Amino acid sequence: MTKEQYLKQIDEVIANGKFKANWASLSQFEMPKWFEKAKFGIFIHWGLYSVPAFNNEWYSRNMYIQGTEEFEHHVKTFGPHAEFGYKDFIPLFTADKFNADEWAALFKEAGAKYVCPVAEHHDGFQMYDSELSEWTAAKKGPKRDLIGELKTAFEKQDLTFCTSSHRAEHWWFMGHGKEFDSDVKDPMEVGDFYWPSVEEPKDQHDLFADPYPTEEYMNDWLVRTAELIDKYQPKILYFDWWIQHESWKKHLQKITAYYYNRGAEWGIPTAICYKHDAMMFGTGVVDVERGKFSEVKPYHWQTDTAVAHNSWCYTTNLDYKSSEEIVRYLADVVSKNGNLLLNIGPKADGSIPEGDRKILEDVGAWLKVNGEAIYGSSFWRFAEEGPTAESDGQFNDAGEPVYTAKDFRFTVNNGCIYAICMKYPEDGHVEIKSLRDTPNPFMPYFHGIVEDVSILGSDEKIEWTKDKESLRFTTKTVKSEFPVVIKVKLA
Repeated sequence: MTKEQYLKQIDEVIANGKFKANWASLSQFEMPKWFEKAKFGIFIHWGLYSVPAFNNEWYSRNMYIQGTEEFEHHVKTFGPHAEFGYKDFIPLFTADKFNADEWAALFKEAGAKYVCPVAEHHDGFQMYDSELSEWTAAKKGPKRDLIGELKTAFEKQDLTFCTSSHRAEHWWFMGHGKEFDSDVKDPMEVGDFYWPSVEEPKDQHDLFADPYPTEEYMNDWLVRTAELIDKYQPKILYFDWWIQHESWKKHLQKITAYYYNRGAEWGIPTAICYKHDAMMFGTGVVDVERGKFSEVKPYHWQTDTAVAHNSWCYTTNLDYKSSEEIVRYLADVVSKNGNLLLNIGPKADGSIPEGDRKILEDVGAWLKVNGEAIYGSSFWRFAEEGPTAESDGQFNDAGEPVYTAKDFRFTVNNGCIYAICMKYPEDGHVEIKSLRDTPNPFMPYFHGIVEDVSILGSDEKIEWTKDKESLRFTTKTVKSEFPVVIKVKLA
């Protein structure tokens, strides 16, 4: 199908569907129930940037900025940019050790309920088969439809397939390559790998920054995204940043209407995850990158963060988070009505780094024991208790909060309250103030009857007491570096 034919089809689907290309109509959106229950998913950053494996996934931009570490590394390692540019990594992206079924089995074991591989990153290399472009993994490099293989493998494991597009900022992503002698140069044909590589905005976060994308570029983005939707039918479509820019509003409303109408045709509840208020609140899923909310929200939301502090993709110098930190992060997010989308970065050959694998295995082992406090749970009247304050907003996961034995996160499920102790005390003595006796039922505190208290994963009988100060008990055998879940059954 040509671009012109696709543009016509997009208009027809919107004209005949429930959802129109405006925020008022798109406000009919309903959050998919499966997404609210899932709580935990896997994000995957894997692409050409995994070949140099240097610093982070923005290598394709930074290697063309004179004076950066990436620029110097590129010249020293691969040669002058005019002789070896970013496109020359394509033959080196072999994926020769990639096995989609092995990935799916690992993610299943990790306890994930949905998986979101990046279909196209800012660099413009598509990890899927496309009739609209020659610069795809199906036609170059590994010559395999990597997204298609993953979708098939995930669905065999009953993992929900989702995907993401980060193409919007490709508009300017490699523009610095035109400032010196490199392989990024004019004239470019529409659809070329580096096209259009315009001058980068001085302030990328300025909602009205010049240069605005052309109608030609945005229509190209529109049909690429529509093709991705139609070919792979993802249940969640994730958009990275820069679509919050004023220029994208018309096309963003258009693709949202198209996607939601397609989902209705297929009988598949769908949703778009967005950041930076790119979409009208209530028309998709609010996403917080590398951060979270410090308080429970009345709406369902998602955070995406990575297993490493310093990169989303595989590099040779990853600064890994601990497995315990990630489990605490999950517990905190779920207690506040959110989902965690945890990113890993496979190597260029398609193998999973051991550091990523260990974290996934550790998270999976914890969820096997404690999953009833997470999957399908809801928030309680209190999300948390304890002295440790959480940071609010994006890009605040550089350091883990120092939790104490007095820090708890609460969820509700199966007719029980789950108190997740973020740092279990060495002496085994636990006090939960939020579950204390409240003599006045007219006060906004807990006033229920506790029938039983137990520790998930432990056979130790809990002898508990409750008074106007707290619910308390002391264990003798419970020891863990990970959060410990206390199950409180009510009468």
